[in-house]
Amino acid sequence: MAKQPVPARSDYKVYYPITTRWSDNDIYGHVNNVTYYSYFDTVANRYLIEEGGLDISDGRIVGFVVNSGCEYHAPISYPEGVEAGLRVDRLGNSSVQYGIAIFKEGQDSAVAHGHFVHVFVERAENRSVPIPKGLRIALEKIAV
Repeated sequence: MAKQPVPARSDYKVYYPITTRWSDNDIYGHVNNVTYYSYFDTVANRYLIEEGGLDISDGRIVGFVVNSGCEYHAPISYPEGVEAGLRVDRLGNSSVQYGIAIFKEGQDSAVAHGHFVHVFVERAENRSVPIPKGLRIALEKIAV
C-alpha cells in the first residue's frame, strides 16, 4: 500500500487542542500508537456534542465506531502540546467518515493522520438510522 502524503493544517476545517498525559508515553518515550485512536474519538465526539447537539448520555441516537485507521509520520511525547484537525471526508445516509490529523502546536505538517467512521444508530434498537438533521448540518459544515 502506498503511503499518503503528509497532510498540512490547511487540509482540515476545525481544530481542537489536546493535552498529552504522562500515561500516553510508552516505554520508548513517545505517545503510543493506540493513544492516537483515543485522540481521534475525542475530537470527533467533541465536535458532534458542541456543534451538532449530540447527547451522549441520554440521546436516542448515538454514533458507533465501525472503522478507523492511522498513519504515523513523526513521534510526539508528553508534555508536548498537540492539536487535532478534523474534517468530513464522506457523508452518507447513516454514516460519516472523518479525516483527522494530529499536529504539534504551531507546526504545519501532521505527525499522524487517519480516518474514523461513525454509523449512527438508535440506541434502544441498536440499528442504523439516518443521521439526524442537526448532526447532518454540523457535519456538512466541515465536509471537503
